[in-house]
Amino acid sequence: MNHLSNLQFLLFDWLQVEKLADRARFADLDRASITAVLENCERIAAREFAPHNRQVDVEEPQFDGERVQLPAVTAQAVRAYIESGMLAASQDAALGGLQLPRVAELAGNSFFAMASIAMFAYPMLTVGNANLLLAHGTAKQKDVFARAELEGRWFGTMCLSEPQAGSSLSDVATRAQPDGEDGEQDPLGPRYRLRGNKMWISAGEHELSENIVHLVLAKVPDAQGRLPAGVKGLSLFIVPKYLVTAEGVRTSERNDVALAGLNHKLGYRGTTNTLLNFGEGRYRPRGSEGAIGYRVGAEGEGLKCMFHMMNEARVGVGMGAAMLGMAGYQASLDYAQQRRQGRPLQSGGKDVGAQQVPIIQHADIKRMLLAQKAYCEGALALLLYCAQLIDRQHSGNAEEAQRVGLLLEMLTPVAKSWPSQWCLEANSLAIQVHGGYGYTRDFPVEQHWRDNRLNMIHEGTHGIQGLDLLGRKVTMAKGQGLRLLSVEMEATIRKAGGRGQLREEAADLSAALQQLLSVTQSAWAGGRPEETLANATLYLQGFGHLVLAWIWLDVALSALAQADETMREGKLAACRYFFRYELPKIEAWLQPVARRDDTCLQVHEAHL
Repeated sequence: MNHLSNLQFLLFDWLQVEKLADRARFADLDRASITAVLENCERIAAREFAPHNRQVDVEEPQFDGERVQLPAVTAQAVRAYIESGMLAASQDAALGGLQLPRVAELAGNSFFAMASIAMFAYPMLTVGNANLLLAHGTAKQKDVFARAELEGRWFGTMCLSEPQAGSSLSDVATRAQPDGEDGEQDPLGPRYRLRGNKMWISAGEHELSENIVHLVLAKVPDAQGRLPAGVKGLSLFIVPKYLVTAEGVRTSERNDVALAGLNHKLGYRGTTNTLLNFGEGRYRPRGSEGAIGYRVGAEGEGLKCMFHMMNEARVGVGMGAAMLGMAGYQASLDYAQQRRQGRPLQSGGKDVGAQQVPIIQHADIKRMLLAQKAYCEGALALLLYCAQLIDRQHSGNAEEAQRVGLLLEMLTPVAKSWPSQWCLEANSLAIQVHGGYGYTRDFPVEQHWRDNRLNMIHEGTHGIQGLDLLGRKVTMAKGQGLRLLSVEMEATIRKAGGRGQLREEAADLSAALQQLLSVTQSAWAGGRPEETLANATLYLQGFGHLVLAWIWLDVALSALAQADETMREGKLAACRYFFRYELPKIEAWLQPVARRDDTCLQVHEAHL
């Protein structure tokens, strides 16, 4: 089964996205239009992205002292993506968009992520940047900056981390000083002068677009020059690479944003990753020190605004991880069908005189392929489900928006972390299927693993996602989000319980759900948050496996109605694998959480 066929099954048979046409925003939606978008994305990704994925890995970005040099194929691929209309695919028609549902947009983008995640990162970051501005910017900021990004003329970044403050945003030291009285009246927004350093900035410097729109978190000092403590003191600023007129025209004058160096990475090598200096004095715009920035939203509400892009990026990271896993799965499946080695075992032993067989006939190879299928297709299904929640949230009434918004809050840590961990494991299995060849650059699977390894780190590590899930999400709104998710799972359990082929899986999911609910209660029963959260990552793993078991059971229900035997039996086999090989792992992960085990909390650093 190819990727397009799988997407069509998930979109039309499982999620039934055509029903979104009942909503005013998607009134013109139909199966044919979505299919046309998917086919176009498949074609462009195959022609412009996939053939050059190895080249952009080998020919890393280089800084010649003036400009960052990238292979010409990167610009060609990005331009083809822009011309496809996908930059504004989900935007209003007034912004030049197609008003596609987010779920269809994500499905279309999956082709590019699978073909070359490094080249796809440039437009992906740009769309996230523009969406934040459309949600929180002024009318002028939307018209000048977001519009230029959605047209593909300017690209965007997110600048959070600093050399001394990676995930600890409360320790951000970049400062933003109000730029005098006239700065308050600037048409582009209240104007500030920024000084500081930002680290790990993907797409922070390149020549792929006319301008780069940096969204920068910084702190505004008080009258004594002291920076506010904690994340509540963060504000958000638009800092363009080149200065812009009030009419939205890019000038030739550089803002004081300077490339201090390129980071050389294990993977994602085709995406520039940078250390940027703001206000160091290399460029002095308009005769004054500091990089010019325009505030987005109110002072002190920067993190609230940035979370719009961060949460969108977390789903994007999950999608990238799933598709890198899928690329490895398809490569190892093809290899296993072609590679001949070994002979089948028979009751009388091995017949050494028999012909060698394709390795796909060996049970352990099937195990590794089935695991990859379960991980990657399950992760993709989860991400499409989350994208459809976004569509329902923004096109329904207030009651529905609140309900699906809580579900999305619950699932976002899983949507980011689960594919990042288990589709990376899929890439490891793809290497194993190839044997020694998989460890060489003669085959693409080693690059898939290297590219995917980043996804466990950026946009919040597993530890951060676990703390968010157990420390905030399961307790928010007095546990309403967890209850809503339980209701969704129980509905699937009831349906599957009435189908003989899935009755055993339904019972197993029901038991696992009750176990998780019990463990959640036990984890918070001790009254000591430090003990509760000491094993938050294990809770995240157990929670994530429960969610994926639910997704697979729901997908399997739709698969039962498939006339295509290959599609039907493939989905059912992956579902069985997940329930029999993966779901039992939950108990081991959740036991330390339930008893609030303090082994890791109490171990002395000297003993490590």
